[in-house]
Amino acid sequence: MTTMTMMAPASKTSPVPSYCRRVGAAALLVALADFLFYGQPVGITVFIFATVLAATVVAMHPAALSDGRVWLKPAALFAALLPLVENVSPLSLLVAVAALAVFALSLAGRLRSEPARIARQLSLFLIAAPFRFARDFFRWRKAARELGQRRLQLTAIVVWIMPLTLGVVFLALFGAANPIIEHWLSLIDLYALLEKIEFARLIFWLIVLAGVWALLRPRLPRFAFRVRRVLPATPAARPAKAEDILFGKAAILRALIVFNGLFAVQSALDATYLWGGVALPDGMTYAAYAHRGAYPLVATALLAAGFVLAALRSGSETSRDPLIRGLVYLWVAQNIALVISSMLRLDLYIDVYALTYLRIAAFIWMGLVAAGLALIVARIALQKSGEWLLSANLLTLSATLYACCFVNFAATIANFNVDHSLEMTGSGTPLDTPYLHSLGAVAMPALDRYHTHKIGMPTTYLADQVMIDDYLAEQKKWRAWSFRDWRLVRVLDNRGPLVLPPSAQPSAPGH
Repeated sequence: MTTMTMMAPASKTSPVPSYCRRVGAAALLVALADFLFYGQPVGITVFIFATVLAATVVAMHPAALSDGRVWLKPAALFAALLPLVENVSPLSLLVAVAALAVFALSLAGRLRSEPARIARQLSLFLIAAPFRFARDFFRWRKAARELGQRRLQLTAIVVWIMPLTLGVVFLALFGAANPIIEHWLSLIDLYALLEKIEFARLIFWLIVLAGVWALLRPRLPRFAFRVRRVLPATPAARPAKAEDILFGKAAILRALIVFNGLFAVQSALDATYLWGGVALPDGMTYAAYAHRGAYPLVATALLAAGFVLAALRSGSETSRDPLIRGLVYLWVAQNIALVISSMLRLDLYIDVYALTYLRIAAFIWMGLVAAGLALIVARIALQKSGEWLLSANLLTLSATLYACCFVNFAATIANFNVDHSLEMTGSGTPLDTPYLHSLGAVAMPALDRYHTHKIGMPTTYLADQVMIDDYLAEQKKWRAWSFRDWRLVRVLDNRGPLVLPPSAQPSAPGH
């Protein structure tokens, strides 16, 4: 009995040390974020903060270090954070946040292995992350009970009252006895410190605290599990034989025949007018023909993909029919051809109306649609599940977004528009210099080539020089450093002194 009495308390572990450890780490991370970001330019500091945050997450899960292959997770996370070194953009931030969330969930042992399930878990985690700290704060007592403790003990907090109180007393005594300490204390202006704590700064602290807390204590929202328990008990009623009526073999066979015929007509028209050189009807230009068809064709391909997935579900009777499978392969091939045609249409339109961010995004989107259609064919041919198709598409999307983080789209747009402008080639559209100026200092190398070709020397307008000077001044701050900006600064530093264009030269006195 005595032995059991002595061992009983040891079986109960208090949640207080775990919570205090995380609260302390979160407070230090908030202080670091304030130092790196608040009122400061954004650059390499994002990578530094993400690295420190990842190390803190590892420290919160020491048991995960016992895994012999644990080094693979930090290596994968480092690769996902590399776009922040190249350039800080919404896309690189999105990749970093997703990677940190996956990293934290994997160390906590709460991550599935399939990409489709990982995507669902990641979505649930990011939705619940802003509210995790508030929920834990108000339900701290309940968390303690779940770990086997009837009431929350405040020992871990109370033990700091006496040391801190006496510490302040001793510090005051030392200040009275030591003039150096007294001088240091005199430098502390409490009113100045309070003035620095602005309302916007408090909001910034709370946002950072909510974000880092969700990663330091990664949990998935419980309502997802409750939904799983409720749904099987209340099966949804479905009309009898609706599937046989809407997606029976006869209906699908006829639909595929009609769809293939319609798509063949569209493909023939593209081959005739766009690629065959046949004259268009009066009043219609090739640019207008190309632009009007690009986006509707992508929407058509997406609708076709949805129909194929609905009609040829894994294991269904229609998916095993050789004739239907052949018609589906033909139809998907036509859809891929139409997506490629849409990309060529967009290319024709860009040749006339120049390149923009939205048109680059359209190219990437069309490529992803074509890849998705090809994966649908692979899914049917290999008899894979819908979850395999979703996972394959997610991997394709993730790889594409990651690669886009390393592409300087602003410089690509500036160089393309200058090289294909009317002034440089004698054909095409006149250069839209205001749009290039809106791209920032990254467009200046392309504009220098434009002015050199047009005037005979690189010239800079005063407004451009002000923009360049502001940019270079900003880049002198170490927080704003990125690999892409470092390369641009080297180019701008070699431009030489300001040279005004002839029209901007000051006139002589008396004129």
